[in-house]
This record gives sequence, structure tokens and C-alpha cells, in this order.
Amino acid sequence: MKKDKLYHTDIAVVGDIVSFDMNDDGTGVIYEIAERRNYLSRKAPRIKGAGYRGERLEQIIAANIDHFVIVTSVLEPPFNNKVLDRFIVIGESAHLNISVIINKCDLDANDFIDEWVNIYNEIGYDVIKSSVVTGQGMKKIKEFITGGKNLFWGQSGVGKSSILNTIFPLLTLETGAISSFTVKGMHRTVTAVMLNPEKNIFIIDTPGIREIDPFGIKKEDLSHYFIEFSEFSVNCRFNTCTHHHEPYCAVIAAVENNKIRVERYESYLRMLDTIEEDMIF
Repeated sequence: MKKDKLYHTDIAVVGDIVSFDMNDDGTGVIYEIAERRNYLSRKAPRIKGAGYRGERLEQIIAANIDHFVIVTSVLEPPFNNKVLDRFIVIGESAHLNISVIINKCDLDANDFIDEWVNIYNEIGYDVIKSSVVTGQGMKKIKEFITGGKNLFWGQSGVGKSSILNTIFPLLTLETGAISSFTVKGMHRTVTAVMLNPEKNIFIIDTPGIREIDPFGIKKEDLSHYFIEFSEFSVNCRFNTCTHHHEPYCAVIAAVENNKIRVERYESYLRMLDTIEEDMIF
């Protein structure tokens, strides 16, 4: 599972329960952080010009989360299942309850996203199609985020802030356009913040990101976080099987027999390659 040795870029994060002292000038000093029941993290982005290879620092995004809401979009930026799977692996490795929002469905003229909704529904994930233009999905989103602490996370430009503004108009979160040069979102939320827009609704709004890599997952453990693999992997000949090249692999057989979606398996292989690259020192 996740590595025992962790190198953090943050100490206290949004969602932490802390003990602190207040100063006369209104500032404060945290002197204790309570044990976290869970936390969500990623590999810290590489610093431009850095010359090292190997495992990067861990960037903790938030702690003590009840519900992880991954937000993606049909277009602007275009839907990318491999990026979505990276978010899912991060959530699964933190043992979180995961839901997926696919936003900007008003741009889906040919209903191409429906097949992806089916793929993730088959695995067991709740997927909500949404649009702030038509109002699609807004009521359902509000229903499932009522109660508990919800973390919203996704790529830049997918419309997290627009969704929250639509559901809770008093928030007036800043939103941004899509860069016409990169076809990627431009950052507006600059740090994770805890919002309490209504009674019994807590939302951790996070900055949109362009780079997402799980932290501290070994290649032999990656398949644990592709949850549909589990019923087949127990039948692999080797208990260290990475489901890549080994003979008598039950996961590969399941893919060949259409019992595991090839799109998810290809995503797994790409992530496995990335993990292997990052583990080179």
C-alpha cells in the first residue's frame, strides 16, 4: 500500500483539527494537530529547472474528508478518462467515498459522454452529469453533498467554482475562462478553503490542477485501486503479479474476455509506466 516514509510539503492543511493560541494582533500559532482519520494528497509538482529524479515530495491537499467529489468536463477542457482515473486512484488509496461530476454536458451535442458514465457506473461509482447553463444535475449534487465534509477537486477549468456558485449563489467564487492557446483552464482558486454555505453543508474547494500523480504507491499495489480488478487478481498465478506481462494473469484474461473494460486497463498500464519512471533514482 502507501509507503511508510512520507515527505510532506505542508504541515497543517484544510480539514485538520488543531489546537492553537491567539495573539493580541489577531494572528495565531498552531501548536498541535490532531491525528487525521484520512487525508488526500498527490506528488508535489516538479519545480521548473529541478535536476533530480525519483520520488517527489508529498503535497497534502486536505484532511478528515467524508466525500471526495471529482469534477471533470465534457469539453473545455475535454474529458480525459486517464486523468479521471488518476484522481480515482488517489481517492481509493485514501479509502474515501468517491463520486464523479461530468460538467458542461450542454456541450455534448452527440451524447458521447453517456458511454463513459456507463463505464464508471458499472464499476460502482456514482456519476452525475451537470451543466450550469441548463441547471442539469444541480439539485442532485446539492442532495449528495448535504451532510459531512465534501472535497471538490479536478482539473483547471472544469467548472468547480461555477457549479458551487450556481447551487449557492451567495458564494460568488471567482471563475475563469479557458486559455485558447493551451485549451486548459486558468487557475482562479489559489488555495484550498473550507466553505459552509448552508447548515450541514461543508465544502473544501481546491485549486484546479494541470498535473496529477498519486504519491507513495508502489507498482505492485496500483491494481488495488482499480477496484474492478480485485475479483480477478486473486486468481493470478503469481501473488506479485502486476497484470502487465506475467503469464497466467487473470486480470489480462478478464480484459480479453470483456469482463474488465479495456479503457480502464489501458489507463492502468499508463499509470503503471509512470510509477516505474518515477521510482528510478
